[in-house]
Amino acid sequence: MLVGLNLATKPLETHRKFFAGSILIAVFAVGALIPLSWHVYQVRQSDAQLRESAQKMRRELIQYQEQRSDLEQFFSRKENAQLSERAAFLNSIIDARSFNWTQMFMDLEKIMPAGVRVVSINPVQKNGRIEVKLNVGAVSDEAKLKFLRSLEDSKAFTQVALVNVRVPAQTAGVDRIILELTVTYETS
Repeated sequence: MLVGLNLATKPLETHRKFFAGSILIAVFAVGALIPLSWHVYQVRQSDAQLRESAQKMRRELIQYQEQRSDLEQFFSRKENAQLSERAAFLNSIIDARSFNWTQMFMDLEKIMPAGVRVVSINPVQKNGRIEVKLNVGAVSDEAKLKFLRSLEDSKAFTQVALVNVRVPAQTAGVDRIILELTVTYETS
């Protein structure tokens, strides 16, 4: 008969739970490492593309700055500066001739109340907009107020600024009040 006898001073311990837990943690760590590694790879790829596009933009910016400096040198020459001034002058003439007087007078006619008349009108083109200086005569304060209200309510005339109101010394004409104002005319 055989008897199983353990002569060791410490009993035999099994480490199965430790090994099983270690293996489980290692599998979880490897499972988490794969998607994180893939994310890092994609971020590095997109950063590389971003750096490449930024470098391309820097090269283009340098190229455009060189072209701009070349053009500035070209246009700063005396003969080209004179051409530029002449072109600006011709453009101002074309803009002045392209002003639609008929439309402006039709718009003024729509808002002009009885007892008010236009004494003088001077359109000036500034920054692509038409600024009109008006001198208007009115028979009474009531007609003056009606005109100013209708001018402010108008869609064609904006930025109404009353420059001066004066009463002529001689009332030989029908105008008892003269208004000087500036408005911006919106062409449509």
